[in-house]
Amino acid sequence: MEEKFARLLLKIYDKKMMNGEITFSRSGITKEDFTNLCMNGDFVLSYEKTEHICDCMNIVGEERAKLLSFCEEQ
Repeated sequence: MEEKFARLLLKIYDKKMMNGEITFSRSGITKEDFTNLCMNGDFVLSYEKTEHICDCMNIVGEERAKLLSFCEEQ
């Protein structure tokens, strides 16, 4: 199955929520963007929003690079 931005971000989000690393309010994701991520598998945030979320959620390394690569393709 082809990896998509929304699926990858939500997978990382779920992992960090379950580990207690973040809360929704500290994730950097707006309610509107969260709804779009859940409802539209092809949804991709802007590069700037994705950088902000990565900073808020402390997403680094390969995961960060992969998320940002989806934004560059837009």
